Amino acid sequence: MPRNCIRETSPKKNEIFLWRMDMPNKERQSPENGPNSPRGCFSSLKMFLVALSFTYFAKALSGSYMKSTVTQLERRFDIPSYLIGVIDGSFEIGNLLVIAFVSYFGAKLHRPKIIAIGCLLMSLGTFLIALPHFIIGRYKFETSIRSSVNSTSNISPCPASSASIMSTGPSTSSVPSPGCEQESRLSMWIYVFLGNILRGIGETPVQPLGISYIDDHALEENAAFYIGCVQTISVIGPVFGYLLGSVCAKIYVDIGFVNMESISITPGDARWVGAWWLGYLIAGLITLLSAVPFWFLPKSLPLPERRLAKYSPERTSFIKVSPLREHKYQADEPTNFLEMAKDFLPTLRSLLGNPVYFLYLCVTIIQFNSLIGMVTYKPKYIEQHYGQSASKANFLMGAINIPAVALGMFLGGVIMKKFKLTIMGAAKFALGTSLLGYFLSLFFFAMGCENANVAGITMSYNGTEHLYKADSSLFASCNMGCECPETNWDPVCGENGFTYVSPCLAGCRGSHGSGMDTVFQQCSCIAAGNKTASAGQCNNRESCQRVFPYFLALSVITSFIISLGGTPGYMLLIRCIRPQLKSIALGFHTLATHTLAGIPAPIYFGAIIDTTCLKWGHKKCGGRGACRIYNTTAYRIAYLGLTLGLRTASFFLCVLGLVVLRQHVQKQERSTLANGDTGAVDDELQALKKEERNGSSSDQCPRTSDYDPQRETRL
Repeated sequence: MPRNCIRETSPKKNEIFLWRMDMPNKERQSPENGPNSPRGCFSSLKMFLVALSFTYFAKALSGSYMKSTVTQLERRFDIPSYLIGVIDGSFEIGNLLVIAFVSYFGAKLHRPKIIAIGCLLMSLGTFLIALPHFIIGRYKFETSIRSSVNSTSNISPCPASSASIMSTGPSTSSVPSPGCEQESRLSMWIYVFLGNILRGIGETPVQPLGISYIDDHALEENAAFYIGCVQTISVIGPVFGYLLGSVCAKIYVDIGFVNMESISITPGDARWVGAWWLGYLIAGLITLLSAVPFWFLPKSLPLPERRLAKYSPERTSFIKVSPLREHKYQADEPTNFLEMAKDFLPTLRSLLGNPVYFLYLCVTIIQFNSLIGMVTYKPKYIEQHYGQSASKANFLMGAINIPAVALGMFLGGVIMKKFKLTIMGAAKFALGTSLLGYFLSLFFFAMGCENANVAGITMSYNGTEHLYKADSSLFASCNMGCECPETNWDPVCGENGFTYVSPCLAGCRGSHGSGMDTVFQQCSCIAAGNKTASAGQCNNRESCQRVFPYFLALSVITSFIISLGGTPGYMLLIRCIRPQLKSIALGFHTLATHTLAGIPAPIYFGAIIDTTCLKWGHKKCGGRGACRIYNTTAYRIAYLGLTLGLRTASFFLCVLGLVVLRQHVQKQERSTLANGDTGAVDDELQALKKEERNGSSSDQCPRTSDYDPQRETRL
């Protein structure tokens, strides 16, 4: 340990003892001692901050990339949204398995090395997610378009009832074809599920052990700023995650293995699948690199001598009651595993007996349900509601929305440091920003978009009736003479602006050209013009294009305002517990939110979204696949209604928590005033002693005057 540092430890009953090294006072106060200088005492902390920030970046990048591949995974493995929710929630299952034990025992062991092991597991899980691409067959989508550019023969998309369906299309029979057992993709998503569980296990120690390590070794007035910086980096990670998702979504899934001239769909098509696996390989490599620095960091950091340079030797013995040391906890002494295990349940009871912590936990669980469900399906909402491609939706999330969140998190930490917000001030600030963002979010309901005109699904074939029924008949008198498969999704755009599920259901008798230049002719269901149709879905919802920029602007503003209260709210959690409970409090908070929000939210959000599907895809070997088109009006009401409804419920608990917190603060202030006439010679030292007595006799929040620079100067 450097000679100019003060060692801090917590032996019996969590008392804090400080002692000076046995060295001359003149040498001890010298600022120039090379590696033993006060600056050297903080070099390891700075290294830890950089390493933890990079780890937060890596885990946030891979997590956001998972969100960006939601629609890609749905289409690749032919699964509905609720099953994607199960896969997404598997990350939280991994957390659930080990978070309580890692948070409790990890705080007493070598925290940096435990974080390094977690990074290795995260990397392994990310690589496992990409594995199915290399063991599954090539992606095959439904199409009636010829891929050969040399083909000039006129093939009828609408064969007579006695004719067989064209060979390029999928089988119309509901009976599974031979070889389906080998081609089935049913079990392939299991690899993604298991890989995400492993990611969750690896991510477990990063937050509780990393944040508590910083708070234990940083100066009190800098702790909120440091944590705000780390949280900001964790929000920058999703920027690159979504941008990576945008790039990979533009690349065809089997790039390098197929002739791209034969691909007759575009990234905006509901059948398009991007190179989802490529991003996981990149994210896994970045996570692997983040583990390296933690192997070289010490278990506990010494504190600099200049921390106590202002204090006279006579007052050194009273420093243990200083509010500057109030939240510090060092686990330097060896611990026995059995003793730690015996203390686990009593410690947990003491933690949950804190009413402020318990109410804070309930509020965040409800709000995390809203947040996780919203973030998981927001790119998909942009795709389905506003007709954007997966690549563009991910790009907008990464380039516009996430930076606003990062800026809000950073400014929240700056505001708390600049204005020296107390616990009550932090709680009011977090509640105020959340309420303002909530009221602005109500305007999203007014930014609706009409459904696409799809014959037989949203509109009747003659265009006179709105349907919006998932079981609407796709057949009409105009295509009754054709033997058309109802399960196919091979959309074409007619001259009349209507989208038809397939050229066969449009009654087209001939075709000309190849690839995306194919033109279908003599379409009996198209009454206007030359009765022709082109490949792909119609994109004629002009009102959607006009309202979409307003949606983006409001989304950025609300995200920024809500994120302003993120860091103050997080510091409220840290300050409302005793120092020795810090790691387990953070860990249990993560455990509860992951268990009761991270796991169920994507599942029930996805299940509710599935109820708005109007046309399901079908697997080649039978069974329902991924949804091809949604009722956008019902989607908007379900998605936004569920998101804002959960936040509405959380505000009732917020008000109750604010009342409980205020009562406790007033109780502590009265207790302090009641003990004011103790007859101590030094009023300042007596005040410090009273704070120690009050803090040690209560499991509630400590005094709200977190830091007073004038008091430090006087001392």
